[in-house]
Amino acid sequence: MIIFIFGSDSFRLYSKLKEITNYYQNLHKTKADLVIFEKENLDFQKFKDFLNSSPLFKEKKLIVLKNIFSNKEFKEKFLKEKEEILRSKNIILISQEGEIEKKDPLFSFLIKNSKWQEFQKLEGEKLKNWARKEILKYNLDIEPKALKKLLEFVGDDTWRLAQEIQKLVNFKKKGKIEIRDVEELVEPNIEIQIFKTIDALIEKKKDLALNFINLHLKKGTNPLYLLGALIAHFRLLLSVKDLVEKGNSWFLTFKELNISPFLRKKIWIQAQKFDSQKLKKIYQKLLKIDLGIKTGQLEPQTGLELLVAEI
Repeated sequence: MIIFIFGSDSFRLYSKLKEITNYYQNLHKTKADLVIFEKENLDFQKFKDFLNSSPLFKEKKLIVLKNIFSNKEFKEKFLKEKEEILRSKNIILISQEGEIEKKDPLFSFLIKNSKWQEFQKLEGEKLKNWARKEILKYNLDIEPKALKKLLEFVGDDTWRLAQEIQKLVNFKKKGKIEIRDVEELVEPNIEIQIFKTIDALIEKKKDLALNFINLHLKKGTNPLYLLGALIAHFRLLLSVKDLVEKGNSWFLTFKELNISPFLRKKIWIQAQKFDSQKLKKIYQKLLKIDLGIKTGQLEPQTGLELLVAEI
């Protein structure tokens, strides 16, 4: 039997892999018939030898194959001997992180011949429901406004969401997590806050943009780090604009730039609100302010305020 789990949400993928291997070990009380092939250990002949060897305790073996799509030689040999592999009574668990080309022959084979589950990046209501379920596991709940704030601060990074939920649970212990708990314990994701700052600048709400910048500075964010994040964001907007003007589709543009699904729509909307020349001018101003701060001609906070005033 083949089990195939895959997707770009590496935390939920990892959790499912752990769930399956733990279940197997609890059921069979042995580690001898469970082997994980990955990275340098991902050798087809070793996999085949273990698959065909007799189990130590006359039980089905569990063989985990991690990220085989990135190993061309392993893929080719697997497909060549796929019928023999299918006849095995052992359990083969294939875990693949990241995007997979749907026309890939191995992907097509596995979709037709395995029990499969995909773990895509969560967004919207699905992300909100997942986060709340994680909190409910600890016999706690969270206020709707606090949940909204948590997702605003963290985004769709389920690894970090799980860590922040653990932090909030350890602090709260019982009852409901409140918005003030989130504001006190969770550090806002700078990338998400940059979006809010730039949205405020686009809408000519300069006071609001300054508030977002000051929020980070009060929390101890290094001004140069904040400026670096702004520079990186405008560089990204320029790249999106450039690729689209060259005729690339929305999908191909974001695939090439490897942008998180959670941020794609936001970046697309922002890129449409600037023309290329305006973006280039802002980018040059950012670089000039960065140089001024690094050479001691500008105080960091003054430089950031100057940026807001001039955009």
